Amino acid sequence: MLTRIILILSIFIMIQACDQTKELDWAIKVGAQRFPKTEKTFLVKASGDSSKTVTKDIQDAIDACALAGGGIVTFSPGVYVTGSIFIKSNVHLRIDREVLLLGSQDFDDYPEIKTRIAGIETTWPAALINVIDAQNVAVTGEGIVNARGKFCWNKYWKMREEYVAKGLRWIVDYDAKRVRTLLVQNASDVTLKGLTFKNAGFWTVQLLYSHHLTVDGLVIKNNEDGSGPSTDGIDVDSSSWVLIQNCDIDCNDDNFCLKAGRDWDGLRVNRPTEYVVIRKCIARRGAGLVTLGSETAGGIRNILATDLSARHTDNGLRIKSATTRGGTLENIYFQNSELDSTINVFQFNLNWYPAFSYSLLPDGYIYDSIPELWKVMLHKVEPESKGIPAAKNIFVSNLQATNSKKVFEVTGLQQSTLSNFNFTNSMISAASIGDLEYIDEWKFNNFNISLSAKPPVQKASSLAEQERLN
Repeated sequence: MLTRIILILSIFIMIQACDQTKELDWAIKVGAQRFPKTEKTFLVKASGDSSKTVTKDIQDAIDACALAGGGIVTFSPGVYVTGSIFIKSNVHLRIDREVLLLGSQDFDDYPEIKTRIAGIETTWPAALINVIDAQNVAVTGEGIVNARGKFCWNKYWKMREEYVAKGLRWIVDYDAKRVRTLLVQNASDVTLKGLTFKNAGFWTVQLLYSHHLTVDGLVIKNNEDGSGPSTDGIDVDSSSWVLIQNCDIDCNDDNFCLKAGRDWDGLRVNRPTEYVVIRKCIARRGAGLVTLGSETAGGIRNILATDLSARHTDNGLRIKSATTRGGTLENIYFQNSELDSTINVFQFNLNWYPAFSYSLLPDGYIYDSIPELWKVMLHKVEPESKGIPAAKNIFVSNLQATNSKKVFEVTGLQQSTLSNFNFTNSMISAASIGDLEYIDEWKFNNFNISLSAKPPVQKASSLAEQERLN
């Protein structure tokens, strides 16, 4: 028999009505402000040989389009194998329903560029599709982009086995240099719409150092070829004025993720992610419906996540950081959403995954002889207090969650409590309330929890899933 209880943790939690009526005037200003209007069309013709790499043919059409002042680059029906392509200002790349783009499985087809990966600026292979230093760009259509990223997954697992044995778990993700599917970097007024992306080698869509972006109606299916490591759905990385809507993501890491740099390098760059709306989206398998972090150095603020659905996603709202990453997470609104069969409704951890989060050079290595990227990762945050992250002013409302394992898996820091979290008008069904450590000024109003029989335990079928579920 279900027992309905109202969460009352009066020893350390203030329970009172909380004001979630703050005006979010900025939310109507997000998204791309322009769309390429020139109708001149540049056609890429199928070669008839689906094994032939046609990167140059596609890039030549893009370059010609840009030189003509802009227009549409499109494809005759068919299959196209390609390495990195680079979209330029005023170009609309349209991938129609009968078009299939396949990512090359040769690392040489992805030239290295200056970029940022997992919070650190470095050189890294370009993505399959790149929008870099460009304005007024669109990538749309009803076609499919299959990155065929398993060759990246295999490289990573082989390297990881070697690195872990040497005490280098903290650096292997960077040295593996896996290929992203779509990168928007240092760009503005970019629209991504309608496409289906499959089997990313690493992150699927990264929005980096950019502003006024619209991501609308993307479908991401990264688990068709197995469960790849770090196959995030959409990562908003030190970017602003972003609208994400009507997307459907099935992946093996964070579904919708907000990032802002890590450790000394992220604090040096000091660029926030701010003014982001995520609405009317679905998360299926994956680590988090909405995740803040783990790269938090530049700060993450003014985020509205509303009218979302999580279906067998590990976590609903997720916060993760570490004591060297710094930054403040604040003014986060998570509302009007439904969660079904999550492990945790809320997972907050400011000391997340120590084996990965903290860099330590093992004995036997000479500092002057190690790669420069390792040195960046080992650069200490001084004073240490700059590395302490903070999370405050979080507003959760109108949430319905069923068949969850736990409501809370929450760990702040003694020196940085999770402060002013507000929960209103929500109904939660879970097997247990869970655990809370180092919180302050948490407020609940009409926040109802039903303790039910334990839901089925989600079991990992691969090492990648096992790591995600930890």
